[in-house]
Amino acid sequence: INGCGYCLDMHSKEARAAGETEQRLYLLQVWREAPIYTARERAALAWAEAVTLVAQSEVSDEVYAEVREQFDERALVELNLAIIAINGWNRMAIAFRARVGDYVVAGKSK
Repeated sequence: INGCGYCLDMHSKEARAAGETEQRLYLLQVWREAPIYTARERAALAWAEAVTLVAQSEVSDEVYAEVREQFDERALVELNLAIIAINGWNRMAIAFRARVGDYVVAGKSK
């Protein structure tokens, strides 16, 4: 969503290390079409997309209603803070020219 190759490299490696499946990682780009994500995950993805791209389009009432069905107020604030943090780190990685492929999961070798 936020256009950072380094971030994709890092998060996909971390997700695999945490036990995420290859199929779910590969289908993430087409999450709307892939039935393997839960309603809660879909709401979180829609919210993350809307918040990340807020400068290009608004966060719609529909997306807000969808996310509120799945997340209470506290959980939504926590989700939003995670999105803000990821987008902030994204800007750091891009600005400081982090090299795609260099990220190593803690305790693993490259």
